[in-house]
Amino acid sequence: MVEREGGGTLPNKNVDDYLQEGIYGKKELKPEERKRFLGTLRERVVLALTQAQVMEKNIYPEAEQAMKANPQAYILINGNLDFSYQIKYIKAANKHGLKYTIVNNTEHNSDIGLLIAYDHAVDKPEIFISRKTTAGTVSKKPARKGLFQKIKSVFSKS
Repeated sequence: MVEREGGGTLPNKNVDDYLQEGIYGKKELKPEERKRFLGTLRERVVLALTQAQVMEKNIYPEAEQAMKANPQAYILINGNLDFSYQIKYIKAANKHGLKYTIVNNTEHNSDIGLLIAYDHAVDKPEIFISRKTTAGTVSKKPARKGLFQKIKSVFSKS
């Protein structure tokens, strides 16, 4: 370490380190994990919702409970989602006094829609909320007709 005027130390960096940083950018720990988790690390996350979950009509009660239980946390919202989906969680964050950030990453669109996280590790084992559906609520798409069946149905109606 190198002593710095006014106290403190600087890491020993040589010219190669500065050149590498200039060419490739600053070294980042776990870049793939940061891309998925909207710029933070998984170990810092209390609760995660997928984009599909954020796009549902109602706010997840588990998200609201996590906001109440973690007043020092912050919220990260995927900026690739339409604002109409983001706003209900922004209102909830304001209601509970949590700071939020809309994360825009044009290079990577994460499957994560919203995170409640800290700036330090909390190592919660299960962060994802799974929505259980009953048999009556699952909607099936009608079977698609092939070209032959379409032609057959046109001639059979005549």
